[in-house]
Amino acid sequence: MRILIVEDEKHLAEGLKFNLETEGYEAEIAEDGEIAFRRLSEENFDAVVLDVMLPKIDGFTLAARLRQSENFVPILMLTALGKSEDVLKGFASGADDYLPKPFDLSIFLARLKGLLRRREWLKREMSRTSEIVTVNGRTIDFDSLEIRHENKVVRLTLMEAKFLRYLIENEGKVVSRKMILEEVWGLCEDTDTRAIDNFIVRLRKYLEDEPNKPKFLQTVRGVGYRFVNEG
Repeated sequence: MRILIVEDEKHLAEGLKFNLETEGYEAEIAEDGEIAFRRLSEENFDAVVLDVMLPKIDGFTLAARLRQSENFVPILMLTALGKSEDVLKGFASGADDYLPKPFDLSIFLARLKGLLRRREWLKREMSRTSEIVTVNGRTIDFDSLEIRHENKVVRLTLMEAKFLRYLIENEGKVVSRKMILEEVWGLCEDTDTRAIDNFIVRLRKYLEDEPNKPKFLQTVRGVGYRFVNEG
């Protein structure tokens, strides 16, 4: 498997490359976000190990650009920014996993191996309740991670799909921000962050005719959100 290491700290990047190659991976280093985006546009990689504090294009922006360009390569973010707000910002930008620095090498390797397996596992997990759901004339396919409407297809990130499935499974119920943090992202810490709101904004664009006047993904002021499938 081919892994792209996006890290501007030379010693860390070379150390990761050495250990990945020892584990049997093929590894390449990109020292800034601009080079990484170009390499990921040119060739296929099985995963990206992505630092956040990078020259030219930071990790959050790079992850978001990859997802916008429909590149869904698995992303493991490595960063010294370890607060819950930073973790959620990483997920909101398109990361699949997030490992704060400093980290143990064995933990890093285990998380990477898990990430490479997790995409298929999450797709199966997300499709266990219902493979196809229809909302407002949109067909949500949790198996292929796609929303189809007329002749348009929107690709969901894993975290978008997981969040949307959680809301659908709790149809009609008000789910608090705390519940979402714990049950979607596995964060037990109470935190004030806009990342959840950013996810909701994107999901509304996918599902609502008028995202600024939502009917299906409703905000319950001061509490959380509620999914109502009026269709």
